[in-house]
Amino acid sequence: MSRQAEMSLRVKCGGMKSGNGLRADRSGVTGDGADTGRSAGRHTEGGRAAGRTALLALGRTEALLESSGSCGAPEGTMVVSVRSWVANEGGKHLVLMLWLGGNTWLFMNTFLLYSTGQQYHYLYKMLGLGLCISRASASVLNLNCSLVLLPMCRSLLTFVRGTHAVSSRKTRRLLDKSKTFHVACGVAICVFSVVHVSAHLVNVVNFSVSYSDDFPALNLARYRGEVRHKHIHFCKSQTCCHFVFSFRVSNYEIFWYTHNLFIIFYIILMVHMVGGALKYQTNIEAHPPGCLRANQSSTEQQGEDLEQREDEEGRCREDAHFQPHYPQTWLWVSGPLCLYCVERFYRYIRSSDPVTIVTVVRHPCDVIELRMLKKNFKARPGQYIVLNCPGVSSFENHPFTLTTCPTENKETFGIHLRVVGDWTERFTQLLLPPPKIDLEVLPMFQQRIYPKLYVDGPFGSPSEEVFNYDVSLCVAGGIGVTPFACVLHALLDGWTGFRLQRLYFVWVCRELQSFYWFAELLCALHHKLWQENRPDYFNLKLYISQTDGLQSMSEEKYRPLSSRLLVGRPKWKLLLDEIGKSNKHKRVGVFCCGPKGISRTLHRLCNSARSSGTTFEFNKESFC
Repeated sequence: MSRQAEMSLRVKCGGMKSGNGLRADRSGVTGDGADTGRSAGRHTEGGRAAGRTALLALGRTEALLESSGSCGAPEGTMVVSVRSWVANEGGKHLVLMLWLGGNTWLFMNTFLLYSTGQQYHYLYKMLGLGLCISRASASVLNLNCSLVLLPMCRSLLTFVRGTHAVSSRKTRRLLDKSKTFHVACGVAICVFSVVHVSAHLVNVVNFSVSYSDDFPALNLARYRGEVRHKHIHFCKSQTCCHFVFSFRVSNYEIFWYTHNLFIIFYIILMVHMVGGALKYQTNIEAHPPGCLRANQSSTEQQGEDLEQREDEEGRCREDAHFQPHYPQTWLWVSGPLCLYCVERFYRYIRSSDPVTIVTVVRHPCDVIELRMLKKNFKARPGQYIVLNCPGVSSFENHPFTLTTCPTENKETFGIHLRVVGDWTERFTQLLLPPPKIDLEVLPMFQQRIYPKLYVDGPFGSPSEEVFNYDVSLCVAGGIGVTPFACVLHALLDGWTGFRLQRLYFVWVCRELQSFYWFAELLCALHHKLWQENRPDYFNLKLYISQTDGLQSMSEEKYRPLSSRLLVGRPKWKLLLDEIGKSNKHKRVGVFCCGPKGISRTLHRLCNSARSSGTTFEFNKESFC
């Protein structure tokens, strides 16, 4: 290791112990103390080469320290802060408890109604607990089948999110959990559909075993000992529909096509009780449950009611009359279903406007940049769109974060997509077809023909809240940088009218070439803030996790990035501690888009206690 790297390492570890783990130069949290902005321009070429060599040596040593934990305390030892936990988890768990409470109350109320209700006395004696469980689970299914549609009304949620007068920041953060709530309702539908169908299978058997000669209208079976197989087959088919509707498999295409069967699911859900298998008594006053009938055939019943034979009031004035239950599910789901259908129709009309592809750029590491133009398209930084390409698949829609938004000076908007999977591969082949090498004469000018595209959106996402904090920390992993690229473009374009006073940006990539996706954007923003004498506003750190075959960004124009490039993985606890010390007693918005390992670590750290009194509010990017 060179002497310069060794000295830097001592300063780094010593600073961590003394509370200065990040370089405290004019630009706040920067990547390397050797770069102090304007002074970096006076380095000689030989000095820069030596600095890069020392940087790589320091990076390798830091990578070893990351694995051994020699600098700082381990991240696993932390105490949960009540204030931080309430800020990050309070609203979510409150909604969860209300949802669980509503489901529990509805289940128990329906269960008691069918077990103790006089109108279900004879039906309960015939079917037993199977009746109560089947009807109670059906009530829970009705509730969740109505709630599961609301989180999928994306345009409505985006409107509520954008109306700051209507929704506070806490409400908007709850809207970010809409997908989680949708999944929770789907799991409840899956579980209670199994319970519901299993209870009905028991009911079908009990209808046959407990065939009633006294009340023929109450029977489903035609005679004692008959099992109606068609009802069992229908119950099985309904269970399959429930599973298809609720279960998301690993293959996105299978999930997408099966998920669209929700239309068939809702039709079956609303009409599956048309047969009227379950019946309730309508004349309770004229025929109280358990009264003595004129021609009572059950000797057991006669034995139980010997004491009531002398009482005239205990006798039935007329025979029991039964009426089948009619479907009531439509009362639950008609409102949300109509709202969802109207929202989807609005999205269909909006997405039918033509989209013009302006430019297509191939970036390193299989990343494609797509610039488009659409009439009357407006979006805010952090939002995403849903892309449909009929040339690939007419039924598949894929979400992509906007990396550039339309402004007053330019109407184009753009996305960056990584080529992973069948859909993106076929889409890339349509955008950038391979050259035809069998042409004898090359044309002087060849017009590129792009595929037809449909864009739905934009839709809201947690990254919109970056500008609504005084201090924000954006953490990106690989292609997860796309939500924050649009934020950086907004700062470069001079957007005003937001609260943000300082932005920390951490970007972790496996390969060095990945940083070139937005290298020019980062450098341009760095120079702009230095020219405006605001170097503390934007604090940048870049990490390359792959240590094999390391190279540096040797281009002169990328010097602000090369000096902030570190090798290894970030020490998240130390990073958050330093940000907390620099912003005491403030609320810092933490935004993460990347691998689950990074998001879980940050989520856990945001809930931990800190002596600085800083509250870190965790926001994770998630598409519906």
